[in-house]
Amino acid sequence: MGPGVGEDAAFVDFGDTLLVAKTDPVTFATDLIGWYTVQVNANDIACCGAVPKWFLATALFPVGTTPDQVERVFDQLSEACDALGVTMIGGHSEITLDLPRPIISGTMLGEVAKGDEVMTAGARPGDRVILTKGIAIEGTSLLAREMRTQLMSAGVAPDVIDRAANYLYEPGISVVPEARAAHAAGGVTSMHDPTEGGLATALAEVATASTTGVIINKDAVPVFQETAELCATLRVDPWGLISSGALLITARPERASDVIDAVNKTGTPAVDIGEIRPPEDGLMLRTQGVDKALPMFDRDELARVLAHVSRP
Repeated sequence: MGPGVGEDAAFVDFGDTLLVAKTDPVTFATDLIGWYTVQVNANDIACCGAVPKWFLATALFPVGTTPDQVERVFDQLSEACDALGVTMIGGHSEITLDLPRPIISGTMLGEVAKGDEVMTAGARPGDRVILTKGIAIEGTSLLAREMRTQLMSAGVAPDVIDRAANYLYEPGISVVPEARAAHAAGGVTSMHDPTEGGLATALAEVATASTTGVIINKDAVPVFQETAELCATLRVDPWGLISSGALLITARPERASDVIDAVNKTGTPAVDIGEIRPPEDGLMLRTQGVDKALPMFDRDELARVLAHVSRP
């Protein structure tokens, strides 16, 4: 399988085994960029039903970067790989002209037995839509880390900002354990990691890939307290905010409760938020019994906000 809307990794056929390949840069974060890069690439491997195993990184640093700064980034890469049981097998690093901040592009490789792979295109009408944790986890952490001064000036309490910044670790942006548990439970038809554009864009990508529609119960979608406060303060819509850390799952209706139970047993909460529908039903959001079109975002809300912020 090559490129496709909503398909975040490629499959290479090696007979009984499929090699799953994923590449993704991290461009928003300046803090803990190495940790982010490993996690977001591993997430997409896990969403294919595969086990992430090998990682390469291309690290670009601005002129003036010190050896200590480079070492910190590579320490982050190593620690994140170790935590996931992934081996960092190579990559590239350089000092790059006219670069305002570090950028890392990661490539993750994994394996899955042929026939056990999961594709975003696998969703079918009647499937239940399941979400883990809550929306905008990564975006909340990035807002707290990148815009602390602005948030404090607006009156957000330091302890709220600190808790939001720690979303990177708690509830965490990795979805590898819950993806493996959901896949093992059986009945999963697709899994997707909501990244740029948030949950709204991820739902649109699932629908586009699978040629389906969807209806989502807005009141069932978890939004953490810190996310709600930071987004309200900065006038950010959490539905369009980068959401690594949540896992979007579709499952056959008769197996959905088994999938939810399996995920819950990992210590990660999972809830049923809606249903996959025929394509003619469109992409709908139900709020207090009223249906309206799912919101669409031309760019991620984080990119929109950071575009107007002076950054070092």
